[in-house]
Amino acid sequence: MLGDCQPQANRLAREIPAGRIPWDEPEPGHFEVDLVYHSGPSSSGQFIHSLQMVDVATGWSERVAMLDRGYLVTEDAFGRALSRLPFPVVEVHPDNDSSFLNDHLVRFWGGRASTHLTRSRAWQKNDNRFVEQKNATLIRAYLGYDRLDTVAQTLCLNRLYELMGLYYNLFQPVMRLTEKTVVSTPDGRFVRGKRRFDTAQTPFDRLSASGILSSIDQQRLQDLHDTLNPRQLRRDIYSLLDQFFALPNADPDGPSQDVYLTLFNPPVSMKGDDCPSVTFSNERTTIVR
Repeated sequence: MLGDCQPQANRLAREIPAGRIPWDEPEPGHFEVDLVYHSGPSSSGQFIHSLQMVDVATGWSERVAMLDRGYLVTEDAFGRALSRLPFPVVEVHPDNDSSFLNDHLVRFWGGRASTHLTRSRAWQKNDNRFVEQKNATLIRAYLGYDRLDTVAQTLCLNRLYELMGLYYNLFQPVMRLTEKTVVSTPDGRFVRGKRRFDTAQTPFDRLSASGILSSIDQQRLQDLHDTLNPRQLRRDIYSLLDQFFALPNADPDGPSQDVYLTLFNPPVSMKGDDCPSVTFSNERTTIVR
């Protein structure tokens, strides 16, 4: 099976420009993206993945939980992330993992004239250094490496990721690299990199200073910032984490989990006698039984 998929993955990679987003990219909208597996010790069966997008210029980040990684789920996850972003996506930059850099990703982003798709160079994991760092601090540090594989866990995790997005984007300051130099001793025996960083600012502050937002969008984001209490947000995050870890995993001998129940915008075609009715809004999807 893997052998059948590999030529297709190679073809897709050859058609996508390779490189990396410059560390000093000044324009918001250039996103490194990655997929984090929550399979536990075995990658068999159906399990949750975390999709993460990190803007290089501002540090703005979004995370979405996906149950499995078929096209419908991948499309829905990107749509959920885009619904929360207050600025347009100019570039999407994944690594070379064929489980993510595949027809699903190209199909979703390839038809968008305002967005171009690039990829990391082969065997150069540091090309996606910003999203890899946040995979550790904003996903693994919270969830660990256990297996996650149910609809309930996916729904709870997406509520958690919404709160984390508000907290880390609007209130958590980060430093940005401003200068890199190479320093060596007079005899040339020791060489090291020297880095300088700017004053720590939140992604919200960096985005506001960029001037990319319209006055209406800027005011809307400012109003949201002013109505939130970061201390309460943090309490809510840890309270939701407690609820999340209390949820059981799927029964290995039980039926497959229904990924349709995890979607932000379920397709209309899913409706039927045995399916829940679904109402849509820009803010959330409500499932009515």
